Amino acid sequence: MASPKKQIPLRLSEKLYDAIAAWAEDDFRSVNGQIEYLLSECVRQRKKNGRYVPEELDVPPELDL
Repeated sequence: MASPKKQIPLRLSEKLYDAIAAWAEDDFRSVNGQIEYLLSECVRQRKKNGRYVPEELDVPPELDL
């Protein structure tokens, strides 16, 4: 039996939501599914080959969102 999922409130700017929604549509996912997928991928990428990825990745990118 799969463990229950946590529900959390999430506030996004309209531009960020629209960008994620368009991406989700391209990937045939719901917006919620796309956010979960992206977060899962980020967690997986956080640790590679038994070592943490360089800290430069922790610097937020400059996005116009």
